[in-house]
Amino acid sequence: MASNEELEARMSSVEGEVTSLRRESATARKDAAAARVLAGAADRDVSEFRQILTGHTGVLNALRETQIEHGQRLGKVEVRLDRLETKVDEGFTKLNLGMVQIGAQLQTLLDRE
Repeated sequence: MASNEELEARMSSVEGEVTSLRRESATARKDAAAARVLAGAADRDVSEFRQILTGHTGVLNALRETQIEHGQRLGKVEVRLDRLETKVDEGFTKLNLGMVQIGAQLQTLLDRE
């Protein structure tokens, strides 16, 4: 059997280990609490970024719709401009023909004299 001195030494060693484990446990609890605080802050940051991203996505979608509308309107304007250009070309063609006829008639009058 072990002597009293050996038991006291062993008991003292066990008490030292218990004290050390208690300190480590307290440190682990503090670290866990700090980790929970950091995780909460990270969750709030992610939530905030998600809201910002949702807002940006909404703006981009609205911009896309506006661009589609503008594209359609520009297509209509292009068609109208093409029609107007055709009318102007036809008008100048008629004007040129009229000028040729006037020139021919003037020449006829000059040739008579």
